[in-house]
Amino acid sequence: MFNYLRARIVAALLWPLHNLAKMLVYKKIHSSIGISKAGISGGGSLPMHVDKFFEAIGIKVQNGYGLTETSPVVAARRPFCNVLGTVGHPIKHTEIKIVDIETGEVLPDGSKGIVKIKGLPVMKGYYKNPSAANNALDQEGWFNTGDIGWIAPHHATGPSRKCGGMLVLEGRAKDTIVLATGENVEPAELEEVASRNSLIDQIMVIGQDRRRLGAIVVPNNNEALAAAKRKSSVDGNNDEAKDTVMNLLYDELRTRMAGCSFQIGPILVVEEPFTIDNGLMTPTMKIRRDRVAAKYQSEIEALYK
Repeated sequence: MFNYLRARIVAALLWPLHNLAKMLVYKKIHSSIGISKAGISGGGSLPMHVDKFFEAIGIKVQNGYGLTETSPVVAARRPFCNVLGTVGHPIKHTEIKIVDIETGEVLPDGSKGIVKIKGLPVMKGYYKNPSAANNALDQEGWFNTGDIGWIAPHHATGPSRKCGGMLVLEGRAKDTIVLATGENVEPAELEEVASRNSLIDQIMVIGQDRRRLGAIVVPNNNEALAAAKRKSSVDGNNDEAKDTVMNLLYDELRTRMAGCSFQIGPILVVEEPFTIDNGLMTPTMKIRRDRVAAKYQSEIEALYK
């Protein structure tokens, strides 16, 4: 109740500023993106900062989740229950469960594991590829999505009472980094936080079988970084310029990720961006982690020495 009252007070105080922004800023954004009231996002979960941005400018986004193998929607947020950070409740005639990555045991609501789906939208198998179908579907018809997620627990009272049963996604199982300490890390969450940094254009967290996490960073064309590069061309001191860039990136990452469970240690700064043309991104703009790791294998090894 206290949080609810506090939120109402803050909203009331910010209301005049919000109305001013509507007239001066939000209308321009609505015009440029061609959306003014509502939109639909599909495929996977929206980054939280994107979700909050659309809510702030008055656009209600109904986010949905599905795969090609599920025809393709299995869960979606409804207008009357549009909870940010989730992909909503399962659609009709569809079941979703979360299982342990190693044991396959069904986990209780609130526990993170592999997302499995069963129901009418799920495919019967892959065309002329029974071995692949057997890997994706079990004997009971549950489809292994390969996604990591959890289901929101049910609560009888409180602000989260309508969230029960909603699915929250947190990355891909195959992307999970297992440190030498045995800890499992979902890199997507860390990358999403780090990428909000104005100095970083792209980032890929690394650290499989290492004692700590690292990252491959493509810096943004930021004024501070550009100044460091100009200094190298004037003074001829490339090492000093590189150190300046590295220190700027380290400081920003430490500040941005202060509240995260895991911190990023050594970083490798590269100039070439990850793109579809150079094969380092998929057509859906996802980083091909295996290819990036292979391209910079020697540099990564040196990073951890």
